[in-house]
Amino acid sequence: MSEAGAKDVEGAEPSVLQALGDGVCTELDTEAGRAVIEFTVRPEFCHSGGVAQGGFVTGWIDSAMAHAVIGRYGQQFWVATLEIKISFFRPTGPGRVRAEGWIERAGKQTVFCEGQLLDLDGEVLAKGTSTIRLVPQRN
Repeated sequence: MSEAGAKDVEGAEPSVLQALGDGVCTELDTEAGRAVIEFTVRPEFCHSGGVAQGGFVTGWIDSAMAHAVIGRYGQQFWVATLEIKISFFRPTGPGRVRAEGWIERAGKQTVFCEGQLLDLDGEVLAKGTSTIRLVPQRN
């Protein structure tokens, strides 16, 4: 499903990626279930000390994990996050960051994902896990 999955993700590029900091999906491996999205950490996303608010960090990692699932399974499923956990390792400041997400294990209806946020030097800023439910789309 690699070519079809890639088209599904391209067609699904939501405005939320733009709202989260000009997000651009730079890599998509539909067979492996892996996605990379680059974002711009804007100053208005930061609180005291120029550190990005944790909700944005969570959103960036969540977006990469969701794109990995959509890339693998296409638009026939609605991707519903059941739970997400993020561990923050280093402060994230203004500039470009790279969110990576991948499928760790998948069942018939439930997908377990992992992801991480890195600066452009490859330093890990945060890591996360997510449990995603595949909900069939109704026509």
